[in-house]
Amino acid sequence: MIERARIEGFAAVGIAPATLDRGDRLDQWLAAGHHGTMEWMESRAAERASPQGLWPAAKSVIALGMSYAPEADPLALAAHPERGRVSVYAQGRDYHDTVKKALKRLARWLVAEVPGSEVKVFVDTAPVMEKPLGEAAGIGWQGKHTNLVSRAHGSWLFLGAIYTTLEITPDAPHPDRCGSCDACQRACPTDAFPEPYRLDARRCISYLTIEHAGPIPREFRKAIGNRIYGCDDCLAVCPWNKFADAAAANRAFLPRAELAAPSLAGLLQLDDAAFRSLFSGSPIKRIGRDRFVRNCLVAAGNSGDLSLVPQVRALADDPHPVVAEAAAWALGELTAAP
Repeated sequence: MIERARIEGFAAVGIAPATLDRGDRLDQWLAAGHHGTMEWMESRAAERASPQGLWPAAKSVIALGMSYAPEADPLALAAHPERGRVSVYAQGRDYHDTVKKALKRLARWLVAEVPGSEVKVFVDTAPVMEKPLGEAAGIGWQGKHTNLVSRAHGSWLFLGAIYTTLEITPDAPHPDRCGSCDACQRACPTDAFPEPYRLDARRCISYLTIEHAGPIPREFRKAIGNRIYGCDDCLAVCPWNKFADAAAANRAFLPRAELAAPSLAGLLQLDDAAFRSLFSGSPIKRIGRDRFVRNCLVAAGNSGDLSLVPQVRALADDPHPVVAEAAAWALGELTAAP
């Protein structure tokens, strides 16, 4: 299994029991409203809580991780406000496609090896708690930033799962190795962690720039800086990343040149057709032009770059009200700059 998983591009693999249940922790998070407007987290909570809640016939879960460890420092562009910062995971090809295709190939191999077995594959779009399953399968642990951390691959793993009717001996759960470190908590620009191991998505820059559809709350706009899609800060500062080898990353996730350090001036001029063309095959395409340009306008307002004023002013009459509001705010910030 491990050898075959490596052939398919996975850097980490482990087995967890399908009886694993994290419903109590999920219920507490939902009750606190920390999921924001992500209604799907609540509507399918019972299925998400346990693999057998989603598929009662499941006996085992094969938890897998595919590396996207970056070569460059994810925080380097903080010093270049005229450039947009795109989260490392979104600078290459859409991980949904790459990981799911690899999962399907591995699942077909498994069924061929054990005729009569049944499988289902999942990557991010189904009610599956990949991170607790990865911890239970021993491929890493859920750190204080709530993401999975691997001793070998740091914070840079795309997670997928294969549910199967096979009874496979589970691996030992991975122990927590965070210790007293709180680097991820201190790095968060918007104080999105009410306590270690708990994230309030409503304050998270990744949520605000990707999942949130309305105007970005003004209290967070300055802290967003030049982040236009996601945020890597809590992941990037994790000390375990010193063990992550960029050479182990799947080449599909190598950054596209136009996304490694994109100019805000160019991005602000995107219409819908140009947006779709630029982000074809990218996870960024999912949020649409209006939400993306909204993010770029917030970054422009934070940039202090007066050369962006013409592009920002042109968007003040944009037909989408969220874009127009963000343009008005950015114009006010730029023209008020000393």
